[in-house]
Amino acid sequence: MEDFKETGFRQMRLVSQFEIVNQALVVGLIIASGGYALWLWHADQIGVGAVAAVTAMSLRVNGMSHWIMWQMATLFENIGTVQDGIATLSRVAKVQDAPNASVLQVAHGKVEFDGVSFNYNGERQVFDGLSLTVRPGEKIGLVGRSGAGKSTLINLLLRFYDLDGGRIRIDDQDIAQVTQDSLRGAIGMVTQDTSLLHRSIRDNIAYGRPDAGEAEIRAAAVHAQADDFIRQLSDPQGRSGYDTQVGERGVKLSGGQRQRIAIARVMLKNAPILLLDEATSALDSEVEVAIQESLDEMMQGKTVIAIAHRLSTIAAMDRLIVLDQGRVIEEGSHAELLKLNGVYARLWSHQSGGFLGQEGEMEPETTQ
Repeated sequence: MEDFKETGFRQMRLVSQFEIVNQALVVGLIIASGGYALWLWHADQIGVGAVAAVTAMSLRVNGMSHWIMWQMATLFENIGTVQDGIATLSRVAKVQDAPNASVLQVAHGKVEFDGVSFNYNGERQVFDGLSLTVRPGEKIGLVGRSGAGKSTLINLLLRFYDLDGGRIRIDDQDIAQVTQDSLRGAIGMVTQDTSLLHRSIRDNIAYGRPDAGEAEIRAAAVHAQADDFIRQLSDPQGRSGYDTQVGERGVKLSGGQRQRIAIARVMLKNAPILLLDEATSALDSEVEVAIQESLDEMMQGKTVIAIAHRLSTIAAMDRLIVLDQGRVIEEGSHAELLKLNGVYARLWSHQSGGFLGQEGEMEPETTQ
């Protein structure tokens, strides 16, 4: 904002200088032409009509000069905007495929974080030597306070950033040595804030698998509890059902509807590794229960890493990993962590989520 303000100040100073010079020239033109016309009229060399015409044309030049000045200022302002846009669009991505990068082959779905170190632009150290192994087909939940590094861990697995140290491997293949397309093609993800493309419902569901057939798309929507509301949709252009355009970023749909579309997309993609970042946060309890059954079916045989602030949604995972300041401070099943009476047990006791009914679990505190 400071850079923008300084640029704006320089622009307005330049425009003010133009305005002063332009106004001075115009005033000089009016005085000179009007005075000369009056002198000629006094000498009986021109008539009153000529004086009026010269004065009118001088005033017209005054108006036109201001219009031309502002048009030129707007032109150069737009040139600057285009240059900024071109600089943004032509910027090379920081994360590049390694030379002769191979295609990732996922046979089992084992994920390893080996001595991972990472910081954001040298300003905040998130991980320093983190090691974590997710076994093939294991379902783990990441737990921790905001800023503990849960979402960053997922972003690193997707290789949105390069590591400062250590390696991340999938089935013993370093993700830095495989193509980004093959890496992300092997991972399905549902995020908390789902953004859809300004295309049809059908295209948005098939985004992960463009070659999917109509029957497969509709089956995925049914499993995601989305088919009923999709059939009732329509847009001003007369399209309805799966042909309905969802608007920019899916603005025509509610948060719960967008999330169900995203879940249908992941179900259709059927990738061997599944990432869930608050996947059901925008759903009401009734729909969440229905979708949870489909998610449980979809997770069978897949490696799953889930993030949830509502601990009740991940308590049934095979293993829970508690992160704090980029370190693993606790790990184990829900019952094991409750017995430790540590960070997880305190987080659990602060939430109303003890309806799982597992033996030996701590009853959560409730507030009136």
